[in-house]
Amino acid sequence: MVKRLLDCNPSDFASFSADDLLESIRYSEGRVVVCETIALVQPLVDKVSNAELAAAFGADILIFNLYDVNAPAIAGLPDVDSETAGGGFGHIPSGRGRTLADVKAWVGRPVGLNLEPIEFPEAVTTSGRMAVPENAVKAVEQGADFLVITGNPGTGVTREGICRSIREIRAEIGRDALIFAGKGHAAGSLAPVVAEGELEDYIEAGADIIGLPAPGTIPGMTQEKASALVDRVHNHGALALTLIGTSQEGASPSTIEQIALMSKMAGADMQHIGDAGTIGLAAPENIMALSMAIRGRRHTWHRMAASLRR
Repeated sequence: MVKRLLDCNPSDFASFSADDLLESIRYSEGRVVVCETIALVQPLVDKVSNAELAAAFGADILIFNLYDVNAPAIAGLPDVDSETAGGGFGHIPSGRGRTLADVKAWVGRPVGLNLEPIEFPEAVTTSGRMAVPENAVKAVEQGADFLVITGNPGTGVTREGICRSIREIRAEIGRDALIFAGKGHAAGSLAPVVAEGELEDYIEAGADIIGLPAPGTIPGMTQEKASALVDRVHNHGALALTLIGTSQEGASPSTIEQIALMSKMAGADMQHIGDAGTIGLAAPENIMALSMAIRGRRHTWHRMAASLRR
């Protein structure tokens, strides 16, 4: 039996297989914080990357948005060819060449990335973000513990596209990484954010963890509706991740606390906070507020303070 993620330290994460990570999340009984950050934007603080900032405020797991497997970069980390870890006053390194594996080495957290089954070719400027098997293989080689099959605003990602990508990627990578799937908003499609039978389709296609809008984040998503969706996910053997993907990651801490408690009452196994608090990261105080709401000071402070040497 693996340790529950709630109690894990960097050395535990480093030794986990994909299935170990899944079971560790399951044993944590809804007390897992997932933070999304945009790989390429200027960090909120000039001396650290957004990944480091998210980890410092209590994130257990990091998702990178707009990460290009063909041209990896993590803004705020030193460029691969740089001799120093930083720069002069106000200088923010672009992190050219830095991969997900580098992030894990720097912050000691499981990491993954968004891959998108884009339906509108003009909605994406690089092929390295597409949800296709060759990109999934590169992502795993670059250190991804999981892949998130989803859609950014305006991309037109559909249920059919997500299912197709899950099947193709699972066939290619096997159990080398977990697959998350789902959307926290419409992503430019006119279809319902969560349609009848959609979540079951993702699980049947091979997804391990299903993302769905957190209560209070899209019109009509009540705690009761979210609870019914989570029950459907659990009844098919998968885990549920509630998503804050509607810029409310930049709302007041009290708003985040309400969403967090409603998500926990709905039965979520994990709770996500998105990357649009300003642009690129949630308000760091809100990452901490989410963590405090679902697991209190003891576990929040452990995640914030535990050394990379543990």
